Amino acid sequence: MTTLKVLSAGAVKRGVSRIAEEFGRATGTTVTVEFAPVPEVRKRIAAGEAADVIIATPAAMDEFVAQGKIISDSRGFVGRSRMGVVIHADEAMPAIRDTASFTKVLRGAAAVVHNEASSGLYAAKLVEKLGLTKELASRMVVVKGGAAVMEYVAAHPGAVGLAQISELMVLIDKGCAVKLAAPLPDDIQNMTHYDAAAVSGAPATAIELARRLASVDAKKIFAETGIY
Repeated sequence: MTTLKVLSAGAVKRGVSRIAEEFGRATGTTVTVEFAPVPEVRKRIAAGEAADVIIATPAAMDEFVAQGKIISDSRGFVGRSRMGVVIHADEAMPAIRDTASFTKVLRGAAAVVHNEASSGLYAAKLVEKLGLTKELASRMVVVKGGAAVMEYVAAHPGAVGLAQISELMVLIDKGCAVKLAAPLPDDIQNMTHYDAAAVSGAPATAIELARRLASVDAKKIFAETGIY
């Protein structure tokens, strides 16, 4: 029996898990999936960790192509994730209609939380762009991954998290005491794209799985999880 290992960005967890499970049943392949922030995926692949399929941002994939680590013609677009504002489940819903109202929410937050991954890097730049870096310096909290953003907000009422909406949905499904206040306003929204590809030297079933993850049928599954 063929065994495949998938190393994936966490934002696409729900869709990837479902597709990998369905692929395994249909092909008799054992598929294991590990999720990590994209910077960690980069480090692990650069360090020589074995995997058969990778799901990461285009920038990371471009690096892997340059390094000869993935099969270029197996690479395909999985989907994109939007960012949202996360608050404690018991908090009143703030009115976030535009950038001004979003800025007001950040200024009133007990803490502003983001992660170390791609979305977190964007969040840090956004705070700087809005001219809030000094004002929020003592209230900025940086955690490792998307799940940690939601866990922090759940444990600290009054905190505001900036995270991928798809990751938020995963934690809500698990009973985490958080909710989506609103997506980021359109003019400051950040779309993170994700690609899938088979790793160089991986078996043919890995190429098949990578292409399945980027298929039209997969897009329908990902859309149900907040990835479009």
